Amino acid sequence: MSLYKVVEKFNSINGEGVLAGQLAVFIRFQGCNLACSYCDTAWANQDSTAYTFMTEQQIYRYIKETGVKNVTLTGGEPLLVPDIMQLLQLLAADSNLHVEIETNGSIDLSTFTQISNRPAFTMDYKLPGSLMESKMLVSNFKLLTKKDVVKFVVGNIEDLNCAKKIITMHQLITKCHVYISTVFEKMSLEEVVEYMKENCMNGVTLQLQMHKVIWNPNKRGV
Repeated sequence: MSLYKVVEKFNSINGEGVLAGQLAVFIRFQGCNLACSYCDTAWANQDSTAYTFMTEQQIYRYIKETGVKNVTLTGGEPLLVPDIMQLLQLLAADSNLHVEIETNGSIDLSTFTQISNRPAFTMDYKLPGSLMESKMLVSNFKLLTKKDVVKFVVGNIEDLNCAKKIITMHQLITKCHVYISTVFEKMSLEEVVEYMKENCMNGVTLQLQMHKVIWNPNKRGV
């Protein structure tokens, strides 16, 4: 068995994505290879962050004990976690679970797409405002299917222009779900809607971070 550095585990709702508003159990792992300018979970990325060692079996038992079928693996960057494949294969073997991985767009997904009953990917594309766009692995776009999501977090008009270009260039609307959200309290939702209207962005979904509306935006474990 392997040991995984888990900094948070909790039962809540999905605040974003295709299953927004549905119950989900979250497992958050320590560590990330990026340092986005707007990161709202930077605390989980530090080596000094407190964590609990859990085996894959302990994680699986915790998930099953909640009775919740939607599972979100997040971080940090979960696909950088040593031996994460063992956990993914264990979860994939349970057909009653719907497993989603939140990944930052810099990790090659090809190995993970080989898993039978593979998890869904919610993959970021980091825009210029993140200061991490150079780290993006655009070859991942070829691996995505209709079970997956590409998420763009925009903080200004330059980010919106870049998102539009990437969506068009890689024909993302035909491959997967495409979501746009805003850096919290940095860009108005109205401005994004007007941009979508002006550019006829059919098939793109504007999403809110529902958990930040329901609870204090800085609250953990929700």
